Amino acid sequence: MDTSKYVRYTPEQVEALERVYAECPKPTSIKRHQLIRECSILSNVDPKQIKVWFQNRRCREKQRKEASHLQTVNRKLTAMNKLLMEENDRLQKQVSHLVYDNGYMRQQLHTQVNSTTTDTCCETVVVSGQQQQQNPMAQHPQRDVNSPTGLLAIAEETLAEFLSKATGTAVDWVQMIGMKPGPESIGIVTVSRNCDGVAARACGLVSLEPMKVAEILKDRPSWYHDCRCLDILSVIPTGKGGTIELIYLQTYAPTTLASARDFWTLRYTTSLEDGSLVICERSLTPTTGGPPATSSVRATMLPSGYLIRPFEGGGSIIHIVDHIDLDACSVPEVLRPLYESSKILAQKMTMAAFRYVRQIAQETNGEIQYVGGRQPAALRAFSQRLCRGFNNAVSGFIDDGWTIMDNDGLEDVTIAVNSSPNKFLDAQYNTLSILPTFGGVLCARASMLLQDVCPALLVRFLREHRSEWADYGVDAYSSASLKASPYAVPCARPGVFPSSQVILPLAQTVEHEEFLEVVRLEGHAFSPENIALSRDMYLLQLCSGIEENATGACAQLVFAHIDESFGDDAPLLPSGFSVIPLEPKSDSPIAARTLDLASTLEARTGGTRPAGEVEGSKYNHRSVLTIAFQFTFENHYRENVAAMARQYVRNIVGSVQRVAMAIAPSRLCSQMTPKCFPGSPEAITLARWICKSYKVHTGGELLQVDSQAAGDAVLKQLWHHTDSIMCCSVKMNVRFCSFFICKPSRT
Repeated sequence: MDTSKYVRYTPEQVEALERVYAECPKPTSIKRHQLIRECSILSNVDPKQIKVWFQNRRCREKQRKEASHLQTVNRKLTAMNKLLMEENDRLQKQVSHLVYDNGYMRQQLHTQVNSTTTDTCCETVVVSGQQQQQNPMAQHPQRDVNSPTGLLAIAEETLAEFLSKATGTAVDWVQMIGMKPGPESIGIVTVSRNCDGVAARACGLVSLEPMKVAEILKDRPSWYHDCRCLDILSVIPTGKGGTIELIYLQTYAPTTLASARDFWTLRYTTSLEDGSLVICERSLTPTTGGPPATSSVRATMLPSGYLIRPFEGGGSIIHIVDHIDLDACSVPEVLRPLYESSKILAQKMTMAAFRYVRQIAQETNGEIQYVGGRQPAALRAFSQRLCRGFNNAVSGFIDDGWTIMDNDGLEDVTIAVNSSPNKFLDAQYNTLSILPTFGGVLCARASMLLQDVCPALLVRFLREHRSEWADYGVDAYSSASLKASPYAVPCARPGVFPSSQVILPLAQTVEHEEFLEVVRLEGHAFSPENIALSRDMYLLQLCSGIEENATGACAQLVFAHIDESFGDDAPLLPSGFSVIPLEPKSDSPIAARTLDLASTLEARTGGTRPAGEVEGSKYNHRSVLTIAFQFTFENHYRENVAAMARQYVRNIVGSVQRVAMAIAPSRLCSQMTPKCFPGSPEAITLARWICKSYKVHTGGELLQVDSQAAGDAVLKQLWHHTDSIMCCSVKMNVRFCSFFICKPSRT
């Protein structure tokens, strides 16, 4: 640019350029000339100079964003450095205690060996220490919970024990595998080792003030998907603005083969001298009253809670400790790892709380943008309703109206009926529930044991290949149930080619461990009787834990049928799958790859390793798969819908078993040939359509096979046909195809 023509911008000109930049940061040459013509105050500025101004403005914007990002990273690293230094101090204290205990024990042993009399002091020390660890609630004298003084004494003891776990050496913490601290990580995540019950701890930085963080964490049902209810039965004010609350908490059962858990706890909220907020909680003894455990097993919450400290750079540093005893002896032995795993506790409770706070913080700061124009609170509500609806169907609480129907002689699938659908369908928004013939909600559920199958891989396959296990006719029935005139009885339609699906992202969490999406099932009609199935259907779907390296590896796929233009208060009837890993035990026998837990709760007894079995397989563990599908029904079709639902879930179990066998690491020796599985239903259907279309166009038979032959025979003959066959079809009418057949040369 010629410097002699350079014009210094006036404030009015800069303001005009800023307005244009806000609308279009990178205007074209035509746009810049148009700007000069339309804006009189820029008439003395050369277009090239305006081009340079926009370049410089974009550069400044980029530098500002980079500087802001670096400041954020610096804050996170500073907080992480502080946490790591505190962790180092804690570990040094733990080492000092261990060295002291080791020296003391050596001295006691030496004294015992050299003494002529039996010295029981060493044994007394060891036994008392074990008793203190195994029964931490018995180490304090009985308090009178009927008086504020007694409750305050329990609260202060709970506070001291919680702080010793959060920042001290009361629990032997080890870093959780795969959770390395860093600026983009959730923080420092550790789990317990050699302690009573299971415990997990997380600490990190969030950009929210301590009071806001405390408000979020105390609302446990909003972030803990397994929480069925939290009732605050009594509130007692204390000094420094603190409170003591008596709480009844009930959680859902993780599978259909175990009971739910509940807690009767005291929660103490107070502030420390350094300005930190503390929310600590522990179970009260059975003699202190509380609601009776009717359909649940009373579990124990050892001193747990949240330490929230203000950070000098802004935001809060949070320490979360969860320490519970779920009474694993009350469940079948094969399921006990679900209640003895600190990793599962860390993922489902500790890390869930931390991630939820981070999600709220980023939404508040405008760091997350959602598509579809929906508010973040509405999207979170969808996720909560899907999870809670599915968990409710799995648990089937009697006080919610669930009753068990008689089985058909087999106990692999359980059918439960609920005649009070308002809890699930929000009847004030659903026209179906006001029909006089509406009978309620029916749920078919089952559980099975998977061996050497990665939960993330299985759920990802079920999500991406719905046609491998779902039935289009049943989907059409569930979708029509949202209307005022649903289909009378659902039925499988084997002659209909499965629909294709389109996944439309709706929202995702910060670390992409959970996805909320809309799935469009494209319908096709191939005959007049199937015209009702030709419309598209929509699902609201929640998917979590599909990353193979996800910590804890719990995976879930839950969905509900919706209308195309669904509102924030749309009725949802969730169904889906949940896969929870069972921690492997070194002394456990090798189990069969899939077992039906409803009929047998034992693994295969053969303890020898088959020849050629892969050593140290990456997925050498077991997991529990829970399936639950819900349907509405009319009174006079209850038995028909129950029979359909039972058979449908059995078909899904069979499909999942085939998928599990296919994706599990091979354990067959190289000399053995792999088992050939039958073709998928859609492949067999496509083979039949190809043969029918060939006969329509040419008048001859493509294959010399009986029309009543099994589908596998048609598929095999088509696959091994000596001629080359290319089929072309219009997407919306796959029944009729055009063919090009190339005959091989016989010479």
